[in-house]
Amino acid sequence: MRSRAHARRCFPVERKDYRKPVLDGMLTFMRPHDDTPLERLSGSVERVTFHSEESGFCVLRVKVRGRRELVTVVGSAASITPGEFVECLGSWHNDRTHGLQFKAVRLASVLPGTVDGIEKYLGSGMVKGIGPHFAKLLVKAFGTDVFEVIENDPIRLLGLPGIGRKRMEKVTGAWAEQKVIREIMVFLQSHGVGTARAVRIFKTYGDEAILKVTENPYRLALDIHGIGFKTADAIAERLGIARDSLIRARAGVRHVLQEICADGHCAWPWDALADQATGLLEIPAAIIDDAIHGEIADENLSRAEIGGKECLFLSPLFKAENGAAAGLARLLPGVPPWGDIDAAKAIPWVEGKTGLTLSASQRDAIALALSSKVVVITGGPGVGKTTLVNSILRIIGAKQVRVTLCAPTGRAAKRLSESTGLEAKTIHRLLEFDPQTFGFKRGRDNPLETDLVVVDESSMVDIVLLNRLLAAIPDHAALIIVGDVDQLPSVGPGAVLADIIDSGAVPTVRLTEIFRQAASSRIIVNAHRINRGEIPLRNEGADLTDFYFIPAETPEDIHDKVMQVVLERIPKRFGLHPVRDIQVLTPMNRGGLGVRSLNVELQQRLNPDAEPSITRFGTRFAPGDKVIQTVNNYDKEVFNGDIGGIESVDPEEGLLRADFDGRSVEYEFGELDEVSLAYATSIHKSQGSEYPAVVIPLAMQHYMLLERNLLYTAVTRGKKLVIIIGQVKALAMAVKNRRSTKRVTKLAERIRRSMK
Repeated sequence: MRSRAHARRCFPVERKDYRKPVLDGMLTFMRPHDDTPLERLSGSVERVTFHSEESGFCVLRVKVRGRRELVTVVGSAASITPGEFVECLGSWHNDRTHGLQFKAVRLASVLPGTVDGIEKYLGSGMVKGIGPHFAKLLVKAFGTDVFEVIENDPIRLLGLPGIGRKRMEKVTGAWAEQKVIREIMVFLQSHGVGTARAVRIFKTYGDEAILKVTENPYRLALDIHGIGFKTADAIAERLGIARDSLIRARAGVRHVLQEICADGHCAWPWDALADQATGLLEIPAAIIDDAIHGEIADENLSRAEIGGKECLFLSPLFKAENGAAAGLARLLPGVPPWGDIDAAKAIPWVEGKTGLTLSASQRDAIALALSSKVVVITGGPGVGKTTLVNSILRIIGAKQVRVTLCAPTGRAAKRLSESTGLEAKTIHRLLEFDPQTFGFKRGRDNPLETDLVVVDESSMVDIVLLNRLLAAIPDHAALIIVGDVDQLPSVGPGAVLADIIDSGAVPTVRLTEIFRQAASSRIIVNAHRINRGEIPLRNEGADLTDFYFIPAETPEDIHDKVMQVVLERIPKRFGLHPVRDIQVLTPMNRGGLGVRSLNVELQQRLNPDAEPSITRFGTRFAPGDKVIQTVNNYDKEVFNGDIGGIESVDPEEGLLRADFDGRSVEYEFGELDEVSLAYATSIHKSQGSEYPAVVIPLAMQHYMLLERNLLYTAVTRGKKLVIIIGQVKALAMAVKNRRSTKRVTKLAERIRRSMK
C-alpha cells in the first residue's frame, strides 16, 4: 500500500510555512468588472453573520489590525469558523443598505501570525484538546512559536499547569491530524472542493486521501456524506478525465439512479434512466448504454421487469426486495407458536381483564391474528390499533410466549413501550448493529430469541431494513406488522407497508371505525376528514379545542402568525413550552416558510444568548438548542429524523453532547453536518414522532408539495394541539390532491410469486 509520503512526492506541499493559505484556489464569483484596484486585507474572523453551504457565499465580521471597528467582509468560502484567520484580496464598496464592505474576490484561511490571532484560532475548537483556557496558557508561554512547539517539541507542553501527558498526546495528535487535513485541503481546494468536507475525507481515506481521489474522484460521491456527483465530476475534469470516458459514464448512471432511489423508488425504467443520464452527462447515448451494461456486469446494477417495462435496480435494493419476499414466504406458513387458541373464549376473557368492550371489527382482527403467523394491522388515529395490539399481547402472554416489540425510531419505540407496558427497541438496536463490521449481529445465522415480533410504525420501514429484520426472525416465530398505510411512505427506498398489503398474500386487518373517546378529538376527526378528501372542520366557538385553522393571506402574514403562535399564544393559552412541546412542521426546506429560514429565526427568538456556542457548516449550535439527526449513524445509534436537545458544547475538547430520548450522544465538531436545528422540521422528517403541539404553515408557494398524505401525516403528529396557519386555497389544494407518485417497486409481485 502506498503511503502518505508517496502522495506527498506526487503532490508536494510546503511544510514549514505555517502561514500558508489552506484555502488556495477558493476564488469567488465577485470579481469586479470595473478598474477598482485590488487590495489585501487580513484579520481574524470574529463572527460569521451569514454563510451558505451551497453557494459558499458568506458575510464575515473581521478584526483587522489597526482598525478599531470590525470590518464586514463579503466573499465566498466553503467553510468558515469564528477564530479562523483570513487573508482577502478585493476592494472596498459602500453598500446602500449595509454600509462600507470589503468585497473579496479571493478569500483564504491561514494560520495566524499574531499572538492575539493565534490565541483566538487555538481557542476556537479547531484543534481538539485546546479551548479558550489552554489557548491562553500556550500563547502566554510560547508566543508566536506555539505551532512550532506543538509540532516539534511537544514535551515542553508538560511544563504548563493542567497539561499532563494524556492531554499533550491529545493535542499533538489533533495537530498532526489537522496538518494532514490542511495538506489534503490544499490539494482538494485546488480542484474545487471546499474545506467543510476535508475532515470527512480524511476520516474515510486516511493518509491516502489524495491518492484515492486522484485514482477515482467519483468515489467521493459514493463514500463521502455531503459530496455529490457534480463536485466529483468537477474534480475529475480538473484531473484530466475525459467527459466521454466510460468511468465518468458509469459513475453518472449510478448517480442518477441513486438520486431516484433517494426519492423512495427501488428501481427505474431502463430507457428513462438512460435518457436522464444522457441529459446530465451530455455524452452520446451509446456510451451510456455501454456504461449500464458494465454496471450490470460488475453487479452494481440489477435488471427486472416491472409492469411490462425493463427496469434497473441498485443491486442492494434488488437483493433486499428478493430477501424480504423470501422472508415473508418463510414465516407465513404453519401454526403460530402459541398453538391453537379459541378466539370465542379468548376475546371475552381479555375484555374482562382489560375492562374494555371490543368492537366487531376488533374481535374479527383478534381472531385473524391468533390464527395467523403473519398479520398486518392498519388504520388511522383513534381506530383502536393500540387496544387491539394490547389485547392480542394479553391473550398470547397467558401462553408464556416470548414477545419482542420494535419500531423504526427511538421515539416510536418509546411510545410503543408506554402503550404496552413492555420493553420496545428500535429495529437497529434489536438487530444489534456492529460498528466493527458495519453490519448487524442478528440475522439468519444468529436469529432473535423470540416467538413473536411486533413492528409498530411500519410505514416508516424501508426495504433494506425490512429485509434485515425478516432475516433475523426465526422460522417458528410470528410477526405482527402495525402501521398507518395512508401516511407518507418511508424516507428510504420502498413502500413496504403498502406493498405487503397490495400483495394480497398477507392476512390484513384495516380498522376504520373511530371510537367514541377518539371522536371527541378534533385532531382525529379532521385527520380522517383529510384522508377522505374533505376540508377539516373549523372551530366556531370560543371554547378551547385541539385543532385550529388560522387563515392568512400572504407568506409574510403566515410567517408572522407562526412566530406569534409559537412564541406567545400557545405558551400563554395552553401552557406548553415553545421548545420542548411545540414543533413547527413545514412542507419545504427552502424559502421564507422553509425549514432553514424558520430555524434561524426561532433560534434567535428562543435561544439567542446561550453559550458556549460553536458555528459549523453555517449553523450556530448552543446548549438548549433543539436538533435533528439528518443521516443514519449506526455507530452512535442515532438515525435520520431523531430529535434531541443540545446538553453541552465543550470548546476545549471539541465536543458537543446532545440528548436523544434519554441517551447522551457525543459529536466531534467536524461531525456537526450530521445534525441541523429542529425548531422547525420538514413533515417528511416528522414520521414516527408525536409532539404535544404541531404548527403547520401552508402557502401556495408550497404547491408542488401540497398533497393529502403529506397534510394527513403532519396533522397526525399532534397529540394535544394542531394549528394550521395558511391560505384557504392552499389547504383546499392539499386536501384534494392525491397526485402522490406511486413508488417503483417490485415487492408486492415478489411476495405473490414467492407464495406459489
